[in-house]
Amino acid sequence: MIAKVIVDVPSRQTDRPFDYEVPYEMQEWLELGSRVGVPFGGRVLQGFVIDLTESASVDRTRLKPIAELLDPVPPLLPDMIELSRWMSDKYCCSWTQALQAMIPAALKGKEERQIGLGEPDEEYGLPAELKEWIANSGGLVKLDALIAKYPQHLKAVKHALAKGTLTQQSSIKDRLAVRKVLTVFLPESRLPLEHALEQVPARAAKQREALQWMYGREEPIALQELAQQTGVSSASIKPLVEKGLLELREVEKERDPYAHRQFTRTSPLPLTEGQREVFGRIAEALDARQGRTMLLHGVTGSGKTEVYLQSIQYCLDQGRQAIVLVPEISLTPQMVERFKGRFGDAVAVLHSRLSSGERFDEWRKIRSKKAQVAIGARSAIFAPFEQIGLIIIDEEHESSYKQEESPKYHARDVAVRRAKQHGAAVVLGSATPSLESFAAASRPAANPGASALLPMPYRVGGRPMPPVEVVDMREELRAGNRSMFSRQLHAALQERLERGEQSVLLLNRRGYSTFVMCRSCGHTAACPHCDISLTFHQKSRVLRCHYCGHAEGAPAECPECGSEHIRYFGTGTQRVEEELAKLFPGIRVIRMDVDTTSEKHAHEKLLKQFGDRQADVLLGTQMVAKGLDFPYVTLVGVIAADTSLHLPDFRAAEKTFQLLTQVAGRAGRHELEGEVVIQTYTPEHYAITTAQTHDYAAFVSEELRHRSVMGYPPYCRLVLVTMSHEQLPLLSTVSERFAAELRELAEHEGVLAPLGSGLPRALEVLGPVASPIARMKDRYRFQCVIKYRGSIDASAIVRRALQPFTEGPQQKGIGFSVDVDPQVIL
Repeated sequence: MIAKVIVDVPSRQTDRPFDYEVPYEMQEWLELGSRVGVPFGGRVLQGFVIDLTESASVDRTRLKPIAELLDPVPPLLPDMIELSRWMSDKYCCSWTQALQAMIPAALKGKEERQIGLGEPDEEYGLPAELKEWIANSGGLVKLDALIAKYPQHLKAVKHALAKGTLTQQSSIKDRLAVRKVLTVFLPESRLPLEHALEQVPARAAKQREALQWMYGREEPIALQELAQQTGVSSASIKPLVEKGLLELREVEKERDPYAHRQFTRTSPLPLTEGQREVFGRIAEALDARQGRTMLLHGVTGSGKTEVYLQSIQYCLDQGRQAIVLVPEISLTPQMVERFKGRFGDAVAVLHSRLSSGERFDEWRKIRSKKAQVAIGARSAIFAPFEQIGLIIIDEEHESSYKQEESPKYHARDVAVRRAKQHGAAVVLGSATPSLESFAAASRPAANPGASALLPMPYRVGGRPMPPVEVVDMREELRAGNRSMFSRQLHAALQERLERGEQSVLLLNRRGYSTFVMCRSCGHTAACPHCDISLTFHQKSRVLRCHYCGHAEGAPAECPECGSEHIRYFGTGTQRVEEELAKLFPGIRVIRMDVDTTSEKHAHEKLLKQFGDRQADVLLGTQMVAKGLDFPYVTLVGVIAADTSLHLPDFRAAEKTFQLLTQVAGRAGRHELEGEVVIQTYTPEHYAITTAQTHDYAAFVSEELRHRSVMGYPPYCRLVLVTMSHEQLPLLSTVSERFAAELRELAEHEGVLAPLGSGLPRALEVLGPVASPIARMKDRYRFQCVIKYRGSIDASAIVRRALQPFTEGPQQKGIGFSVDVDPQVIL
């Protein structure tokens, strides 16, 4: 038997399957998707079996055998291997990168080398204590440990390895192992208690107490827990084990991130007429098993979550599994509670705020078929289910569904692909769908697999959408108000404090000030590694770059001219928090941003405090805009609606409209009426006027007109290629050559033409030009944007154009990054 293995080497030259012989003893165990350790270039590396065959592509006598099988159960399913090949082709990444994206970090094994004693006849200057240490360590020691303990004898060790006095062997070790806990059991053939106590000396009171406690309980218990509950140390248990009165065994124990939480089981709620209609369409798609994609366009508060829950139950009743994706910032305790409350232990939760061990155990719960529902952020799309029936992507417009490192996949596209493999239904849910999804769903269905639009235009219970007041901050300045709060927002906050109600304030910018400038000479504090200004953080008195992480102390005087006139400009969440405390003495504020939610469970803790009404105001970045449902929130204030409106990004207006609509939906979701105040310097912009009236259709109509004129999605597709290097002249030359190669290949395919040419299949290459952030982490950056329309395989053209630059000696350290369907062009 021959195994074709993708070896975990991040190199274009080795990005292909290699043939290995399967040892006889492994043949019953080895399957498609198995992880193996294979000899490769003098080392043992991790690899993935992507095919099993009887024919080799090279001379069989040259084949090396697989060194070790890493898992008794393959972590990858056959359909995921096919999916990884598709991802590698579509997103121009290596096959091994696509495979690595599908498994938890705990399984990303690394080589571990061990040194043992070999032939005893030649010494090569090895000290006796070193050989004795190896012998006393069971005959094998880790190479890293040997280097650390005897750095002065490395030359002698090297000679001894070459001559065989010492031996070396390699194996693959996972970053994390299954958690095992020492557990105390009563023996199966145990003595009656009085006879057992006869074997314990009367003076050993603690031993007798532990034995009596165990007989009274009869259930096994972790040794550590036994010590906590009885006050008996583990030293007192040891004699009882030696006498055979108790047994001590290692027991596998899952790391459960929600072990400390009790979830109240809930029952399905009666559906409104609109919800029933949408549920019926989803059930129809589940019955059809044709891989259909639908867009659930429901306003905030329309009851999308209940439709999701009942659709999942329908899917589970068919004996199939469901995946639910939510944006990382929406994966709130509230969301988890709803799903755990409905489906209990059948739910596995996968997100980045869990520890690696917790994520690994939740993944194992899915792989071992103990869970039928996976809920999580982007990477949960790779949950190893064998019979997927339903994939739900909530807030489908969110840019966080796009991975920013290679492989730069979009979870929505991967979901549609997986659904086709399994004949599953995909439901994309949003109050403000992305223009691409809305345009696709609005097209007439040419075939049963085409997208369909499922509208839910009304809130549950007929509650009105909250009134939105737009405040022109230019008028506030003219009226002499220089505060960051308009008079309307100030009065509305005061009113809520008096009535004991709660408010949510959104400012999509963390830190205290967005830039620091000297008023004498105009010097601005900038990152030494990136072309970007540093942000001031008040609490730590530090200037920080939010791109590369560079940090430095805040200056007392200007480093250029020595002036003391250093001023902090712009507004961040820390500054708003400080201002609230000045204007409203005694106000209780919870600030939620990257700085306050970096610790484990911090997100959950802050939201619980706010839900328990321990604060009057929840202030934060976009993480407060989604998924929150608090009955006493009656005011939502947006401090600066223009923050994302003027970015050099064709999606700037769309993102602004989505954010404003989402955060406005947090107000008045229950019995109390809500109100929204949006502060802006451009109140006439259509993204703000349509958000004020909750008019998605009007926004889409205006935005599509702009996109059509400029030739941007959904009227075309994009590929962004970014090139980087420390030397600007070399980067400029290579960028020009790469763009010329792209144009030549497109011309050869007969598709090179500007999009405005009217041809059904057209591709144009824009650039190369300097990226909007022209230098990052000490590397200059150039970019090319490829626009194309029609049935063109643009990824294949890009991959072919990259070959001369990423393989062979021409590379010269130039970094190439390919982003297919980019969300941001910065």
